[in-house]
Amino acid sequence: MNKHRKQVLFLVLFIAVILLMRFSPVSDYLTFENIKKNKDFLLAFSAENYLFSVLLYITAYVLVVALSIPGAVVLTLVGGFLFGTLWTVLYVNAGATVGAAFAFLIARYLIGDRLQHNYEHQLARFNEEIAKNGVRYLLTLRLIPVFPFFLINFLSGLTSIPLSTFIWTTSLGILPGTAVYAYAGQQLGAITTVSEILSTKVLVVFLLLGLFAIFPILLNYGKKKLLKKP
Repeated sequence: MNKHRKQVLFLVLFIAVILLMRFSPVSDYLTFENIKKNKDFLLAFSAENYLFSVLLYITAYVLVVALSIPGAVVLTLVGGFLFGTLWTVLYVNAGATVGAAFAFLIARYLIGDRLQHNYEHQLARFNEEIAKNGVRYLLTLRLIPVFPFFLINFLSGLTSIPLSTFIWTTSLGILPGTAVYAYAGQQLGAITTVSEILSTKVLVVFLLLGLFAIFPILLNYGKKKLLKKP
């Protein structure tokens, strides 16, 4: 079996696994209501089996992110409740970054490498822009939590962005959002809906962080416009 056929087969299997997980009962358990209902059991279990709980938690986060299973927000809330804000930020960062890197590599192996090879000349200017400002673009996308996480992972794999750059920008960019949800999870008893977490003030902070990351690009663009004027 040649490489192209292997890639097609792997892509079909990957999509099948994602669909299977999305339509399986797994995602039904990762709901805010279920967590609140079983919080006493979860707290007791994690207290008695702390190391196992941490390993299970990180593994679950890797799978949720890599396979685009709904429930990452709820998992972060659970972590805040069980492990506290600081430790949850560390555990989520590890799980989410590994899961994102896995999705990135899958996209690059299945489509990205072939796309870059077949359309090298057409993508030259795009790749040049990514080389200059890719870091800021990625940080902006991560800092403003309105873009689908899995979509960013997959589309990044189609570009020429180095894996190392993708990993550290993901790890850094998700810190603010993770901290907000982890802290909210620590106050689980006082929260009635997930929407209460993302208040207007919190969203404004995320927006400002994203604008801060992309500001140098906008400034450079403005300078070029001014220089072009007669």
